[in-house]
Amino acid sequence: MLNINLKPKVTCLLCFMMLILTGCWDRVEVNDVAIVTGTGVDKTGDGEMELSVQIIIPKAPSGGQGDKLSIVEQSTGKTITDVNSKLQQKLSRKLFVGHNSVLFIGEKKAEEGIHDVLDVFARHPFERLRTYVFVTKDKPIDLLAVTPDLERTSSEVARELAKGKTGLSVTVKDVLQMLNAKGRSAALPILKIDKGSQGSANLSLSGTAIFNNGKLVGEIDDAMTRGVLWVRNEIETANVTVSPENGEGLITFEILEADSKLIPIIDKGKWKLTVRTTSIDDVLENNSNLNIMNPEILKKLENQMQKDIEERIQSALEYVQKDLKSDIFGFDEAFHRHYPDEWAKVEDNWEEKFSEIEVKVQSSVTIERPGRSTTPQGIPKDEVIGGK
Repeated sequence: MLNINLKPKVTCLLCFMMLILTGCWDRVEVNDVAIVTGTGVDKTGDGEMELSVQIIIPKAPSGGQGDKLSIVEQSTGKTITDVNSKLQQKLSRKLFVGHNSVLFIGEKKAEEGIHDVLDVFARHPFERLRTYVFVTKDKPIDLLAVTPDLERTSSEVARELAKGKTGLSVTVKDVLQMLNAKGRSAALPILKIDKGSQGSANLSLSGTAIFNNGKLVGEIDDAMTRGVLWVRNEIETANVTVSPENGEGLITFEILEADSKLIPIIDKGKWKLTVRTTSIDDVLENNSNLNIMNPEILKKLENQMQKDIEERIQSALEYVQKDLKSDIFGFDEAFHRHYPDEWAKVEDNWEEKFSEIEVKVQSSVTIERPGRSTTPQGIPKDEVIGGK
């Protein structure tokens, strides 16, 4: 039996608990919000900010022909916040950006500078720092309006391309870190619209955009991008096809493991850096006349692969380091960690110092598994080079 003196205290405690357990008093129903999955930012010919958003239609079924799964809305204004307010005036539902997964930045806006765009994503509490960022030469609204064949929306296509890591994969957080680093340079993947043979359209990666101090200063193609990925230690998996120097045909390798290290050296006032890469490969396809089970042939192929990697890296370095003078490789952090005192003396003039650094590339390739077949298929034994 409860002590009568405790009843007032228990009653007060129960009343207090009822006040703090009142449920989701500030909840917002799904039917009251417009869920944004993709955003595009660009500049108009008049110099105004142009904002496009892709909005999911919740009532649309997940499958079926002719069902519209999303809509694209656009407006213009002085700033992103200003345009967002104008967009909201067009919609009966409250814009919700908590599910926004991609950001497309038009070429005009990229050339002018992207600091204000990043400021919104860094400052707004509902924006996601994990949003993937792309630069596009097409109008961002055109990319958002693409109806893909496999995914539900173009935003999903762009997100999966970034997650696949066949090219650069960069989030808002990554861009903020790159532009706030000592070198103040950044690299973003370029996305384009691919026209299909039957009138369909899709999205694909097409090189890399290079930024310095937040402004677009140049771009590199897919081959150079591969070299950049090697230097940045961002190669996860890739297929490489080579034409063997000592045979005929083609051989395709799969990179199973890859690693890169930056080794900075300051010797008698000269700044030098060694890019050291290692990789372990498998043979996926042998359409040559070489017996890749032969150790001598295997060694020659490894040397050729090493040469190919070094050439890719040197090609990217030659253009980005000498012409663009944009440190997208992380050389600044490497020297800052190993030589903090010397770094402090050149920090304010890093662009010039970066372009003067002597870079040496060293690659090591090991082909571990040639596959189940021992000799090339469909070729007479007497025509196979290195056969036994």
